[in-house]
Amino acid sequence: MRVMLAEDSALLREGVRSLLTDEGHDVVAAYGTAEGLLQRLEAERPDVVVLDVRMPPTHTDEGVRAAVQIRERWPEVGILVLSQYVERQFTQVLLGDEARAVGYLLKDRVMGVDEFLDALDRVRAGGLVLDTDVVGQLFRDTSHPLGMLSEREREVLRLMAEGRTNAGIAQALFISTSAVEKHANAIFDKLGLAAESGYSRRVLAILRWLES
Repeated sequence: MRVMLAEDSALLREGVRSLLTDEGHDVVAAYGTAEGLLQRLEAERPDVVVLDVRMPPTHTDEGVRAAVQIRERWPEVGILVLSQYVERQFTQVLLGDEARAVGYLLKDRVMGVDEFLDALDRVRAGGLVLDTDVVGQLFRDTSHPLGMLSEREREVLRLMAEGRTNAGIAQALFISTSAVEKHANAIFDKLGLAAESGYSRRVLAILRWLES
């Protein structure tokens, strides 16, 4: 996999570069600013870019704006964003898009090597990756129906949105398939999705989550 990095922390940038290189990926370039990455992206055409939300010169939304440009100009390039905190502005951009080949992880997840590498693979494959802590904070203490879901139910719904079957969700969460089915039914009930003929409650629940 060809990867480009943009992260202003030299320690984290070099750590991610070393990790990816050790795993056999080709890190074609690594920059301390989003501007540097954007200037070389046309020539390099990586499979995935990994970038921070806040970078020089203002340390506000450079990564957000870079992600928007990448999606508009190079839609085939996957985007994996890393952030120290939950950035509502970026999640609004993320969920308002087609929500494919894009991911948002808190930086602590990089320490979980397997989780980080799995997220990178799923983004490259066109999937949506959202940190469970990000989803939880976005919907906690809100009036949105998703705010009524338990943490486990949010995890199940997130995995549904990634296209996983009940069996796949059960495997990912180390629970039984029947437990997944119970959580799914609870999600449908809390979101007010009636079992009407001709409509998939699963699809409607995923759409409700993506549109939030």
